[in-house]
Amino acid sequence: MKKLILLFTVFATFTFAASAQEIADNAIGLRLGDSDGFGAEVSYQRALGDNNRLEADLGWRSGNNYDGFKLTGLYQWVWQLDGNFNWYAGAGGGLGSYSFDNNDFDDETFVFLAGDIGIEYNFDIPLLLSLDFRPELGFGDFRDDLDFDIALGIRYQF
Repeated sequence: MKKLILLFTVFATFTFAASAQEIADNAIGLRLGDSDGFGAEVSYQRALGDNNRLEADLGWRSGNNYDGFKLTGLYQWVWQLDGNFNWYAGAGGGLGSYSFDNNDFDDETFVFLAGDIGIEYNFDIPLLLSLDFRPELGFGDFRDDLDFDIALGIRYQF
């Protein structure tokens, strides 16, 4: 009987702790960070349910000796922390390309796996601010390592 009461208490605690929060159906904005020269990304989020969503980010960069782009897709789970604060975690991947002006490096298209963990604040107005950490494991000749990306997201919700 004690085990049954303990099991019920644990179940009830997780049920109330995992209560549904409101995430926007759509959000679009910028993700400002830095990983391999991609300092800004256009970011779009689409809700799939009460606590999960898809995120797509497109970053591009033009430097003195190179041009590049990176497209990232992530599936995220969202949990409420307190009030309008949420935290989220996700996984996904993407592809990118570098084009170099000099002959020291060959142009390259690469794929990568990505994880994502972050915290966000959902304002009462249609504004969402987030801070996240995204490790990326690249598979290519030039980009074949583990990179870490920390970024600030500013999105309009609709």
